[in-house]
Amino acid sequence: MKSPLDPDFKLGVLGGGQLGKMMALAAGNWHLPLYMLDASRDFPAGRVTPFFTEGNFQDFDDVYRFGSQMDVITIEIEHVNTEALHQLEREGKTIHPAPAALDIIKDKGAQKLFYQEKNIPTAPFQLFESETAVQAALQSGKIQYPFVQKSRTAGYDGRGVSVIRDEQSLGKLLAGPCVVEELVDIDKELAVIVARNAGGQVKAYPTVEMAFNPQANLVEFLFCPAAISPELEQQAEALAIKVIEAYDLCGMLAVELFLDKKGELQVNEVAPRTHNSGHHTIDSCYTSQFEQHLRAVLNLPLGSTKMKSPSVMVNLLGAEGYEGPAIYDGLAECLAIEGLHLHLYGKSLTKPFRKMGHATVVDESLERAKIKARQAMNTLRIISDK
Repeated sequence: MKSPLDPDFKLGVLGGGQLGKMMALAAGNWHLPLYMLDASRDFPAGRVTPFFTEGNFQDFDDVYRFGSQMDVITIEIEHVNTEALHQLEREGKTIHPAPAALDIIKDKGAQKLFYQEKNIPTAPFQLFESETAVQAALQSGKIQYPFVQKSRTAGYDGRGVSVIRDEQSLGKLLAGPCVVEELVDIDKELAVIVARNAGGQVKAYPTVEMAFNPQANLVEFLFCPAAISPELEQQAEALAIKVIEAYDLCGMLAVELFLDKKGELQVNEVAPRTHNSGHHTIDSCYTSQFEQHLRAVLNLPLGSTKMKSPSVMVNLLGAEGYEGPAIYDGLAECLAIEGLHLHLYGKSLTKPFRKMGHATVVDESLERAKIKARQAMNTLRIISDK
């Protein structure tokens, strides 16, 4: 492979949303241009890279045509056309993460079977072809309330997940092939971001703790370090490393974990890319997850994952009751908060609970950072006059 700093080197990214934007900003420190493929250059990454191709990353022809011009191909979203990636791989293209791993990860049913095969702890589960089959299993006693139903494909940011607690909840059943899991008695929801390069070097970031918005079922706050014992920290990092090595994956892997009331860790699911649970690393760690991803897919030495400061990340969501061109009400007051780093994604339209940006607060005291992060969330309202 030619050097990434060669003038004609091309690193292609499937996807041009906020993750692509932040990856391109990290690449800019090395004067490394990123080539992006997504539906519109008006998307967040289109504002920071001139090498933006409009196309559909789920279309075989678009992915193949784009990828054939690249030296290395990576992703910012897993729901891409892997048939084209397999063909490009057969033709000698370097692709990270490998399409074989993507095929497993983008199907939550296949993910669960993979963990079962590899003896990786995960919640007990069953697979069903439809919501009708789930109802039949309830009637026969094959499954019992309460349980969690997950669509096998295309779910993210809280979509494609439904908690069914009783008969009155059956109206929330999701259509299509799904995974049904026993409802875990959760003490904490944790995540470990781990990186691996083609040489086999692996590094994990400190475990983070997540707090979810109860309405949108997506992460609202992220705390680093997590409030867990050193022993649990070691176990969580070791489990994340076991998972990325089991997938033989190069790049970043976000490993989302349940810590149950018995003190045991279970893998919930993974994302084979930079991830919301690693956004704080931009401001609070020696190496951001976005630079680390570049290092990993280009087979460069991985950077230090040490934490420089405790931090809290808060997702900045579109306010309820507003949909249209985004207005950032309270921006000046938010920016006045000491230790706050604001990251706006540049999405022109807001709607309720849409991720419009995030803020990371760094402070020597995690508790003070939590107070400031909640202040930021309450101060900056993303609204519209439409």
